[in-house]
Amino acid sequence: MNPCIEVVAIDSLMVRLFDVIDEANMPWILAASQRLRTAFGAGLVDLVPSYTTVMVQFEQAPGQARALIDQALADLQPDAGNTGRRHEIPVWYHASVGPELPVLAARSGLSEAEVIGLHSEREYPVFALGFAPGFGFMGLVDERLASPRLSTPRKRVAAGSVGIAERQTAAYPAVSPGGWNLIGRTPVRLFDHAREGYSLLQPGDRVRFVAVSHEQFMALGGDDSPLEALA
Repeated sequence: MNPCIEVVAIDSLMVRLFDVIDEANMPWILAASQRLRTAFGAGLVDLVPSYTTVMVQFEQAPGQARALIDQALADLQPDAGNTGRRHEIPVWYHASVGPELPVLAARSGLSEAEVIGLHSEREYPVFALGFAPGFGFMGLVDERLASPRLSTPRKRVAAGSVGIAERQTAAYPAVSPGGWNLIGRTPVRLFDHAREGYSLLQPGDRVRFVAVSHEQFMALGGDDSPLEALA
């Protein structure tokens, strides 16, 4: 591996480890992140791992920062013991809260039950956080479920809405605009000011969506208000 260092700002550098999004990238991204945190120590302002890169914001002079990055990533190897946390997130899959569930089924020639099965059978790594606090970009979904974003995004998407965009999947942590194909809703709070670190998910974590009944969803504190009620 030959990481490429790109200038982002006078105090920030982007370390590019890969060119293509792949689930196999994450162990390397996590290993690089840990080495960089250790190398920069108290001089590290922020570190942002993503699909193929790690962005480093620092207090050192740019030349010194480049030298630290080169030293930290020499002979980089993934750490088998650092795989992030594993989460099981319950989801009520239903057209009233996930209006694209029947659309995806029709588009792929599958039944709604088969779409649910395909979405919930995989364990997804969290590639990155972005768009909104606590919004974890995950993937990759089965190719049969891959769907482009809506041509016209919704003005309001319910908190907990689970969706698909291309081969990525995610759950909305709060009410917000959004253009992902919605297939269900989770009662889990993905972003909470009372939680250490605020966000339930972090890059490198692994997520398994678990289908639950409407009764289970409500018992877990879910809100089954139809999407139209938010308009």
